[in-house]
Amino acid sequence: MASNQGNGTLYTFPGNFRAYKAQIAARYSGARLTIAGEDKFKMNETNRSEEYLNKFPTGKVPAYENDAGVHLFESNAIAHFLSNEQLRGKTLAEQSQVLQWISYGEHEINPTSATLVYPCMGIMQFNKQNHERAKSELQHILQLLNNYLRARTYLVGERITLADIAVACDLLLLFQWILEPHLRDPYPHVNRWFLTLIHQDEFQAVIGKDFKLCEKTAQFDAKKYAEISRQEQPLQTQAATKNIPQGTDQGGKKKEKEEKPTQEAAKPAKKEKPKEKNEDEEAGDETEDVYANEPKQKDPFADMPKTSFNMDEFKRVYSNEDTATKALPYFWSNFDKENCSIWFCEYKYPEDLTQIFMTCNLVSGFFQRLDKLRKHAFASMCVFGENNNNTITGVWVWRGQQLAFELSSDWQVDYESYSWKKLSADDENTKKLVNQYFLWEGEHNEQETLDFFNVIAEPDTSAYNFELLHEISNKVYRYTKIIIYRFLSILIGLPLMLCWGLIFGIYSFTMIWIAVPIRRLCQSAIAEGGLYIQTISDAIVAPLFRSFGQVYSNVRMTLFSHAIDSSKQIQV
Repeated sequence: MASNQGNGTLYTFPGNFRAYKAQIAARYSGARLTIAGEDKFKMNETNRSEEYLNKFPTGKVPAYENDAGVHLFESNAIAHFLSNEQLRGKTLAEQSQVLQWISYGEHEINPTSATLVYPCMGIMQFNKQNHERAKSELQHILQLLNNYLRARTYLVGERITLADIAVACDLLLLFQWILEPHLRDPYPHVNRWFLTLIHQDEFQAVIGKDFKLCEKTAQFDAKKYAEISRQEQPLQTQAATKNIPQGTDQGGKKKEKEEKPTQEAAKPAKKEKPKEKNEDEEAGDETEDVYANEPKQKDPFADMPKTSFNMDEFKRVYSNEDTATKALPYFWSNFDKENCSIWFCEYKYPEDLTQIFMTCNLVSGFFQRLDKLRKHAFASMCVFGENNNNTITGVWVWRGQQLAFELSSDWQVDYESYSWKKLSADDENTKKLVNQYFLWEGEHNEQETLDFFNVIAEPDTSAYNFELLHEISNKVYRYTKIIIYRFLSILIGLPLMLCWGLIFGIYSFTMIWIAVPIRRLCQSAIAEGGLYIQTISDAIVAPLFRSFGQVYSNVRMTLFSHAIDSSKQIQV
């Protein structure tokens, strides 16, 4: 059986979190491991050589070999080989649990980490839909780990194992790039476990003592992505040129056909010569080309009749002018109720909402996935409540009289999580609701108002009184309600306030000066008494009963029955 105690070499590039697993495992087990220097390994060159591919067919890193002739690729396999019995698990059950967590990190954590982190590093194109899905998956991963670690120090057993090393390394980039303080605070047990590991000497010898947790979530940088893409193009061009066979003198046609791809492959290299353009412009052009290559889709609103309501102009007024005095009057005076509609939405599953920031992220993700709808729609979404007791509601305005989300499959990701109600633009309650949401004023499910229009007013213009009589009735109702309320407040309200103040004053005094001190005194006395009782029990009672147990443990009882001969019985 091959031993891991020989001199081993690890081929990788600096900062590879996958290689960290093997390096940390070797630190714990004492296996001799050397990282190949630039003289022995150069990324994208050495790993493409024939010699390297003969040893490691995938051509990937990390890769490991030792002087016993062992050749391994895949980080988890290398880390397992370099581990000792403690890291691998001492029993079959522990070994299976270690394998379980290693597999979980590889198949669940790593894909999520790559989707969130790699665009920020500029090595992968940003995709909104994948990004939002990965954020949701990350919350599930952290919650699962947090619940599991609630009563555990480590993932398997009472000491560090390969499971801790592998999962911590898989989370490394997330803690470094994505998990800013308010995103990791809801998971205290994960934070405790992760910080415990990265402060171990074996970890710090590999990842460094200056490892810093994320302070602010990194964002996708289009310029950085374009720059890295340009740097990779010459490598791809050179590789393509090397793979083209050279022409022969046999047959002019064959030579021409082989020369054409060579010339085409050389064209991108010629474009690199002029450097007159600004780097920012080149980065912008590169990013625009990426989006320009996306297939163009038909505008879902193209077949609808044109509306007189200028959505862009309203948005400019709403953004730059006072909402109450400028934006709202502009909206109601220009709103086209024939070709536009107003909708109210409310989240169907408020019981699933926990932290306020997570609910806000849910709304932000909803908006991001509807980016192409913004030209024809306007919305004001609000989060009401507090942590573990909140919900989402909103008012939407868009072209057409039907649900806009049904017009395109790209818009149907989240809308079914909300209930939708179409509002009448002529209804006074609709105007009040819209004004509140556009002004960000009011409360969710506020108490029903008892004004004239909600209690006595005619339902619509088909049963409408004379204008003068209508105004007089309104004023009589309003002033009568105010006068009666104020009169009763003086006559009855003040005495009631006196009574309620007296009752709650006595209650507050009783709780502060009597009930709470007595409760705390009892708690302290019970705790102190329990300590004495525990001491007496441990010193006297427990040994006494253990002694009785030892004494009577050797006592054996035998039960038997004896029959008496009836003929020998004595009768009296």
